[in-house]
Amino acid sequence: MAQISKPRVLVTLDAMRYPNTGLFHFGRSLGKALLRHVNNEFDLDYFLYPGTTDFDSDPVHRTYLKKYNKFFFINKNKVNLFHFTDQFSRLKPKKVWSGKKILTIHDINQVHENLSAEKLKTYLRKLGERIYKCERIITISEFAKNDVLAYFPDIADRIQVVYNGADRLTVPAGHQPKYKPVGEFMFAIGIVSAKKNFHVLPPLLVGNNMQLIISGIETPYRDQVIAEAKKLGVSDRLILTGPVSDADKAWYYANCKAFVFPSIAEGFGLPVIEAMHFGKPVFVSTKTSLPEVAGDAAYYFNTFDAEDMQQTLMNGLHHFEQNNQAAYVSQYAERYNWDDTAKQYLQIYRECLNV
Repeated sequence: MAQISKPRVLVTLDAMRYPNTGLFHFGRSLGKALLRHVNNEFDLDYFLYPGTTDFDSDPVHRTYLKKYNKFFFINKNKVNLFHFTDQFSRLKPKKVWSGKKILTIHDINQVHENLSAEKLKTYLRKLGERIYKCERIITISEFAKNDVLAYFPDIADRIQVVYNGADRLTVPAGHQPKYKPVGEFMFAIGIVSAKKNFHVLPPLLVGNNMQLIISGIETPYRDQVIAEAKKLGVSDRLILTGPVSDADKAWYYANCKAFVFPSIAEGFGLPVIEAMHFGKPVFVSTKTSLPEVAGDAAYYFNTFDAEDMQQTLMNGLHHFEQNNQAAYVSQYAERYNWDDTAKQYLQIYRECLNV
């Protein structure tokens, strides 16, 4: 009897070309989780940027981005379903001429920026070109879903939310970070850019002896963060490490006094949940998706006024310690796991392919 071939699903993970970014961690974690749960049901094919090695030891077909993919995609492997895992994958839905299509949108936070009318129109046109070529649209939060529907209300019947997972990081035995702080410290991580709003954090160093460690890829915005610290006379306790290893990141989570994340543009906010896994007090802004994802397990900066933020930090730390919140926070984080995320995506694959 002839063997019945499995449906082939191509998953775009080309954004993993940029390590130390949210899309890199999303792609690696989702890719690994899909392989854990596919159970030989689909023939997975990962579309990767040349040089990506994270799946070299995994039982998965790998297709690498070619220059001509900007113009067309040759479906020689007879892919049945394409999952575009971010809204600006190098492989565009309109360049794929066969197969069903799913698009994951992480955020459209550009609509909250002060873009000119022309730039906003161009951004939405390009996004719309991708949306309307796909049968299903996935967002990673209700906030992101509502943003999309505000501009594309006619897709309400084919959009849904699948929350990201968050890896439970561990500190390798005996590991010491490249920069090891002396005494208590606050920790923040993310691309050091205006969207992360890190320049509002140095006032939290006033009136105490803590350090503030900020890790992540740096942009010229770092100068604004440093200038704010100098203005307040706390620049000696502000440490910008640049990108860090997973082991260093885990060490900082495990040993910080508090995790602080005043971002004003998040589709999800993965570092928030990573910090919660370690049972740490987490302080976030009330902007975009953060209240939805962090829920009642976080403390909120309702304004970015220095005195208000200082009071929020002081009150939050006191409440956290007096009420033994560590166990609750850690348990709360368990609701976001990649195994559940992968299972939801696999179910969507089944629905799209009618299998």
